[in-house]
Amino acid sequence: MSYTHQNRRASRHPAGESRKSSLRVDFDRCLKLKFHGSKITSDGGLLAYRELDDALGLTDAAGDVFHDIRTGKNGWHGMTEQFRQSLFGRVGGYEDVNDAERLGRDPAMRWIVGGKAVERQAASTSQMGRFETELLATDVNIEALTDMSGAWIDKVHDRRPPKMIILDMDSSVSPTHGEQEGTAYNGHFGCTCYHPLFLFNQFGDLERCSLRPGNVHSADGWRDVLEPVVERYRERNLRRYFRGDAAFAAPDIYEFLEGEGFLYAIRLKANAVLQECIAHLLTRPVGRPPNHVRRYYASFSYQAGSWDRKRRVVAKVEWHPGELYPRVGFIVTNLSRPAERVVAFYNHRGTAEQFIKEGKNAIKWTRLSCRKFRNNEVRLQLHALAYNLANFMRTLALPEEVKHWSLTTLREKLVKIGAKVVRHGRYVTFQLAEVAVPKSLFKKILALIDDLRRRPVPA
Repeated sequence: MSYTHQNRRASRHPAGESRKSSLRVDFDRCLKLKFHGSKITSDGGLLAYRELDDALGLTDAAGDVFHDIRTGKNGWHGMTEQFRQSLFGRVGGYEDVNDAERLGRDPAMRWIVGGKAVERQAASTSQMGRFETELLATDVNIEALTDMSGAWIDKVHDRRPPKMIILDMDSSVSPTHGEQEGTAYNGHFGCTCYHPLFLFNQFGDLERCSLRPGNVHSADGWRDVLEPVVERYRERNLRRYFRGDAAFAAPDIYEFLEGEGFLYAIRLKANAVLQECIAHLLTRPVGRPPNHVRRYYASFSYQAGSWDRKRRVVAKVEWHPGELYPRVGFIVTNLSRPAERVVAFYNHRGTAEQFIKEGKNAIKWTRLSCRKFRNNEVRLQLHALAYNLANFMRTLALPEEVKHWSLTTLREKLVKIGAKVVRHGRYVTFQLAEVAVPKSLFKKILALIDDLRRRPVPA
C-alpha cells in the first residue's frame, strides 16, 4: 500500500480530515481511500442509545447533580456534555481518555454530546482528562456518581414496575499493572489487583458498586453497598430477595436482611457439624452406580456459635459417575419453599458472574489505570453507568429476534454501524449502512424506545 506525498504543514484539517492526501491500494489502482472524520462515523448506532437516554431522562440531570468547581466563564463544554462524552465513549468501546482526541471530531459523538459540540467538536483529551480526574473527583461528585446508577434504575422501574427484586452480591478482580494507589496482591486471585464489590438485580442492572483495595475480604464494606439499595426499595410494594456466596455468610448480614424483610439464600462453608447432620446422605449408595448424576436434598435447623438463633439450612448432595466422594453444598435461608427449589433459586446467582464478565468484556471496567485511587473510583462508576445504559438497551429496547444478544454483540453489531453525514438546509441526515442491523430492525428498536417516553396525561 502506498500514499501520495503532502505538505506537512497542511497535514491535518481542523475538522479532523486531511485536505489533499489519499491512500492507494495495489490490488486495484482505481481505488482511492480518503478519511473524512467529521463527515463519516463508525459508531452510528450510538444514536439509538442517545435516544434511549433521552426517553428515560438519564443524562439530562447531570448538570444539576454534579458540582462544577470551575470558576471561569470561558468553559466551552458543560458538565452534562462532558459527562455524555465520557459515558457514550465507553459504550462505544473507547474506555481511555486518549481516545477523545479523535472521538471529539466524530459526527455521531458530536450530536450525542450536543450543545456547542455540534458545530465545532466535543471535548479534547486534556479537557476530558481534567473532567474525570479533577471535576468528578471531588467528594460531592463521587457520591453523586455512586448514587446515579440507582436513580437510573428507579426511572426504569417507574416505567416498567417489577413484581419482585432479587439482589445478587459478588466481588471481582481488576488486575493492575502499575503503581496505582491501593493496589495489592490478592492470594485468591493470584495477582496484584483491585477487589471491587458489585450488587446486581435479576435484570442485570448494576444497582451499586464500590472500588476496594486488592487485599480486602470479599465481603468487606458490604453495608455501604447493600444498605442504600435496600433503602431505595423499602417503600416499593414488591417481594425482595438476596443471594450471595459463602463470603457473605455472616450473622450481621442475616440480621440486616431479616430486619428489612428480605428473603435470602446464602451459601455456607461446610464444617463437621453440618456434615454430621446429613451423614446418612454421605454414605455411598450400594449397588452398581448409574451413568447419571444422583442428587439428594435435606433441610434442617442449625445454629453456629456466632448466631443468635437457629436458622434453616438446606443441603444438596450429588453423586457423580466415576467419582469416589460426593459433592456437597450448604445454603442458609429463610425461604419456606422445598429444599430442591431453594437450591434452584440459589443456583441462578451465577447470572451475576455472567454480568461481571460482560462488564469486563464489553465495557472494559477493569481499565483502572490512574495513579490515584480516587480517580480510579471515578472511572469505575463511569464504567458502571455505561454498563447500565447498555443493559437498558438490551432489556428494554431489543425486539424478540435479537433479545439474546450480549452487550459485546450489541457493541459490534448495533453500535458499530458506519454512517455518512449529509447536511441540508434544515436537517442533518445520517446515512446508515445496512449490514447486521437493517432498517426494519432499527425501526423496531426506536419504536420500543418511544414506548418508554412519558406521555402527557389528558386533561
